[in-house]
Amino acid sequence: MAKPMTKSATIAHLSQKSGLAKKQVVDLFEQLEALAIKEAKNVFVLPHFGRLVLANRKARMGRNPQTGEPIKIPAKRVVKFRLAKSLKDAVLGKK
Repeated sequence: MAKPMTKSATIAHLSQKSGLAKKQVVDLFEQLEALAIKEAKNVFVLPHFGRLVLANRKARMGRNPQTGEPIKIPAKRVVKFRLAKSLKDAVLGKK
């Protein structure tokens, strides 16, 4: 299995392909992250990639993996990323 790209490798690749300086690419990522954090409460859509959505998880029973004793896992809100259909089809191939 191939190793995933590191943050610096991703920035270097995007910098080379776009003609922007690495600092500009880093700034772009930081601005995108700040915008995603701000807008995730509604729904943050990144066109052709997917969307960040908030989801509620119900309380449930789980098990402690070391002792096997049952534990109660409380309800909570989580952030999920839902892939866009176009990206999913490009990576997995069409059905």
